[in-house]
Amino acid sequence: MNIGQASEASGLSAKAIRYYESIGLVVADRWGNGYRRYDDEHIHKLRFLQRARGLGFSVDDCRSLLSLYEDRNRASAEVKQLAQSRLSDIDRKINELRGMRAALSDLIVSCHGDSRPDCPILDDLAGGVMVPH
Repeated sequence: MNIGQASEASGLSAKAIRYYESIGLVVADRWGNGYRRYDDEHIHKLRFLQRARGLGFSVDDCRSLLSLYEDRNRASAEVKQLAQSRLSDIDRKINELRGMRAALSDLIVSCHGDSRPDCPILDDLAGGVMVPH
């Protein structure tokens, strides 16, 4: 199948597929005319990448995961360690987002949101110092 069909079958854009090929994650076969040709194995790898990226794994993590997937002698401990590391990153980001949400929520509550020019949100963003313009 061509790149358009591979895109449809994998759920990835043609641009993403070209990118993954340019960094060596997937290497398409070529037709005699030079156009890319994808088979079921390519589509499987592309879906694998889509799912891994959807779970937030980095491109380098995806490279490692693909390598581990293709290595039938792998230890599952390596895969689990990558997944645990990713989960720790997600937990850290969730905590950061909760902190950001709480801070922004407090700022919204402190703002009158009326016709007055003073605004605690802008004051906070300016570092607590109101500078005349």
